[in-house]
Amino acid sequence: MTLVPFDDRDGWIWWNGSLVPWRDARPHVLSHGLHYASAVFEGERAYNGNIFRLRDHTDRLIASGRILGFEIPWTADQIDAACQQVLTANGMTDGYLRPIAWLGSEVLGISPRGAAVQLAIAAWPWPNYYGDDRMRGIRMGEAIWKRPSPETAPTMAKCTGLYTIGSLSKRQAEDQGYSDALMLDWRGQVAETTSANIFLVIDGALHTPTPEGFLDGITRRTVMALARRHQMTVVERPIEAAEIANASEVFLAGTAAEVTAVREIGPHRYTPGRITETLMRGYDALVIRQPEEVARTIA
Repeated sequence: MTLVPFDDRDGWIWWNGSLVPWRDARPHVLSHGLHYASAVFEGERAYNGNIFRLRDHTDRLIASGRILGFEIPWTADQIDAACQQVLTANGMTDGYLRPIAWLGSEVLGISPRGAAVQLAIAAWPWPNYYGDDRMRGIRMGEAIWKRPSPETAPTMAKCTGLYTIGSLSKRQAEDQGYSDALMLDWRGQVAETTSANIFLVIDGALHTPTPEGFLDGITRRTVMALARRHQMTVVERPIEAAEIANASEVFLAGTAAEVTAVREIGPHRYTPGRITETLMRGYDALVIRQPEEVARTIA
């Protein structure tokens, strides 16, 4: 398969209020966001022309910017409209969207004071992150990098700098023949994977780590609501690393991953079962509904 580079594609990208040709969307090499990771972003999916939980993603984008100390100069309504506009401009009804806000090239130094906020939104076709392995379960290794303490990094923001250790861990996992890696937190407790939240079925109940040091994902919250709708017991708690040996099923949840089964974490083996299948099918059915139906389901 020939890969199309992301900087050389047909299409349109929304940038600071206008649609620009894909190939012309080039920030300056001295942008503050490039040098000092002063950037926040979202990952969103559109199904049948509807962007799933769009306002929740937009609200988090704005909140992430504020955590990093800058205000995105567009309202939530304007950002939502821009996401829909770029989806339409690219002739898509299903696909992945990437809004990103960063500080520009007006200044270059540790202090970002005086740098203007830039906002861009791209959209492209992107099937499930794990492809065919989503149903039968992916194989995961164990990362050597750990998610940081909230006292050492802005862990409640979806900011680019926090993805460095995820990128390193993902590459290490792939080098070892795995699809992804389990990441622990600074205490050695289960956190997430490199880009998705994790759930474990233990004694028939659904367990997921308390989001400390990593994002409380929008898909994560959706899956928890679906599980409760199916009368499943959902337990949100600190999970010790050794407890992954006690799970009968494991799965991931995230915008790119959707709901993806796990069949292996290092030496531990799992069989995707009833709970994983129920929530996978439930999520698949939910995302194609109209936004007002989604809101009622997860309320």
